[in-house]
Amino acid sequence: MSVCVIGAGLSGLAAARALKARGVEFVCLEKSPGVGGIWRAPGAGERGPGYLSLHLNTAKQLTGYADHPMPASYPLYPRHDEVAAYLHSFAEWSGVLDHVELGTTVESVRREPDGTWTVVGVDAHGTRASRSFAHVVVASGHNTEPSVPEPPRGSDTFTGTILHAFDYRDGSDFAGQDVVVVGLGASAVDIASDLSRHAGRTLLSVRRGLHIVPKQLFGMSLDEIADAPWWSSMSLQEQRRFVEQALLVARGKLADYGLPEPDHPIFASPVTISDEILSRIRHGAVTPKPAIDFLDGERVVFTDGSSARADAIVHCTGYRMAFPFLPAGCPVGPNGSVELYKRVVAAGLPGLYFAGLVRPLGSITRLVEAQGRWIARLVTGESVLPEPDVMRKEIAAYLSGIAGQYGQAEGASIQVAVAPYLEELAEV
Repeated sequence: MSVCVIGAGLSGLAAARALKARGVEFVCLEKSPGVGGIWRAPGAGERGPGYLSLHLNTAKQLTGYADHPMPASYPLYPRHDEVAAYLHSFAEWSGVLDHVELGTTVESVRREPDGTWTVVGVDAHGTRASRSFAHVVVASGHNTEPSVPEPPRGSDTFTGTILHAFDYRDGSDFAGQDVVVVGLGASAVDIASDLSRHAGRTLLSVRRGLHIVPKQLFGMSLDEIADAPWWSSMSLQEQRRFVEQALLVARGKLADYGLPEPDHPIFASPVTISDEILSRIRHGAVTPKPAIDFLDGERVVFTDGSSARADAIVHCTGYRMAFPFLPAGCPVGPNGSVELYKRVVAAGLPGLYFAGLVRPLGSITRLVEAQGRWIARLVTGESVLPEPDVMRKEIAAYLSGIAGQYGQAEGASIQVAVAPYLEELAEV
């Protein structure tokens, strides 16, 4: 077997389709009982980053694969089950479904002295198998391990339930309860908005201000703006001024909603996309609060001295990138940054590639399709990589540049700008 693709979500399916189009022999290993990644999990009732209120934040026309668009009947921002059904239909249409082994968990991936890769997996029946491949494509995503903060003082006295967004499924599970949601990222604002329709009271505990952006500005989806030539022609400072002015008109200052103002310019960290959270705050359905100071029995005490009774605390504090089946230090280096040539290739580990380990402003689909095509060209020998030292210099230069914009925040190393990144991949 030539190639092993790990993961059958949006990125893995894109890579699989590119390999099949070039006649490359491959198998795709997926730990879940079906294809679709995080999008199929909520409907299947499985644990994971998804929840029943989950919808796309990117427009369907740019989130669908280029040669297999989402159905015209879909709304602009489809629900999780619609996305899952679409991904399954793509797998069938592209002919890759027969190459997917479902219910198979990858335990280890190691490079042998002869340059081949040994992949050890356990199938749905518990049978462990070891197979050899010339190449491995990792497309398992980066929302893997819940990032749980240090428990606040008094956690051992708290009489309610404490959970991470990873274990959150539906607001109706908390009907009539008083709930504190911790965070201001995508899952935090989604979950707080969802809870506010079921819970007795919903509090949103925010430690640091983030930029909250609606899904559309001037009637255009954010990913349509990111795709527009006029946007790409702007400098970063011009883009910031444009969006900041638009946000001031669209929603005013975040401080007017009781939220902390961001301590950084827009695009210096991932933005939070939401059409709902500010409206729910204005309607009194969600109440902003500062960070949690300590817990005392049934009460949550915040850093401003106020307190509230709570039945549950939901930590929406993100995820860590974890690849326990890979060699140590790959792809996340000692400084916590993802170290990949062109965000795809592991320098010094020939035959190991990554698909989808990027975070754009806008849809990721065209990026992973371009990554998949490049990987397929590398596998067939149509494209050739430079020497490892050259790749490491490119990685260092990229990380230095991205740190200038995003700082050293965890996950900053996977940020990419859509148009420039597509141009990079077209040239290799």
